Amino acid sequence: MIKVGIIGFGKMGQIRADAIEKVPGFLVSKVFDVSYRAPVPYAIARDAHEIVNDPEISAVFVCTPNHLIPSTTIECLLSGKHVFSEKPPAMSASQLVAVKQAQISSGKVLMYGFNHRQHGAVKKMKTLVDSGEYGRILWMRGRYGKSVDANYLNEWRAKKEFSGGGILLDQGIHMLDLFLHIGATSFDEVHAFVSNLYWKLEGIEDNVFAIMRNSKTGLCAQLHSTMTQWRHLFSLEVFLERGYMVLNGIKTGSGSYGEEVLTVAKNRSTAPAATWEDEESFSYDVDMSWVEEAREFTDAILLGNPVRHGNIDDATELMRLIDRIYENDRHEASVLYTSLNN
Repeated sequence: MIKVGIIGFGKMGQIRADAIEKVPGFLVSKVFDVSYRAPVPYAIARDAHEIVNDPEISAVFVCTPNHLIPSTTIECLLSGKHVFSEKPPAMSASQLVAVKQAQISSGKVLMYGFNHRQHGAVKKMKTLVDSGEYGRILWMRGRYGKSVDANYLNEWRAKKEFSGGGILLDQGIHMLDLFLHIGATSFDEVHAFVSNLYWKLEGIEDNVFAIMRNSKTGLCAQLHSTMTQWRHLFSLEVFLERGYMVLNGIKTGSGSYGEEVLTVAKNRSTAPAATWEDEESFSYDVDMSWVEEAREFTDAILLGNPVRHGNIDDATELMRLIDRIYENDRHEASVLYTSLNN
């Protein structure tokens, strides 16, 4: 039995606790948060250090605000704990150098939460791409957007010193991870526009438009990550030499992103007709992504299986890409404000 401590018991900590309870061999032993909005059905630690130093706790789930994630992860690893951490792994790729060193020296399991990989439709897409049946990927396009209300302004996510950034680190990071995962690729060329035209929070972008390319293979991907999508949206398109896959909607607890429906087409007809045959649709009604992540983490600890989704190398490559997007922003928000408002 793996006894687990959870540091940060807000929304994500509670989601992780629920998933842990569904995996045999896992037991939530103790939790800590700076404040609790509802009764907690677990033992409550006085502080995070109590969890880190508890000899009965073997694994820790780090569900803290972003700025605390790297240091908390390192502390847990060096204290002999296996660690499952929420995203983002850090505020920049450079912060992960010390994290990787801590993991290597500790010999413990480290996994990051990128649950979108475990959605049924995404797993289907990855399987089909890897089969080679559709040829190589030509391009990918992802749109991921939500809206926030004025309450957002009072949260830690609205303060750069705590969050590290805006919608890209909050939500767009998932789409970038899917690009890297499904395409089994990296991107060394990036062009991006980052803005905060609506909420106008310093250092907290509400829109990111980015296009990226692997210069060796020519594979391109395009991202729009936004928190001014008044009607929530998830859309991922993968076009290959002999077919395409379009995922519209993703199953969530709120249901605000619509049904998770994957459309797959193969056997492109001869040009110039450019019609498609054998189009199929697959619907996924249950979100098991949180449980699947917890199960993979458990298997890595108990069975010694390698972490296949969200390991430290995945995290580092992803944060390098995010660094490039922020660095390649082409406009200063203040210039845009002046231009638009005059």
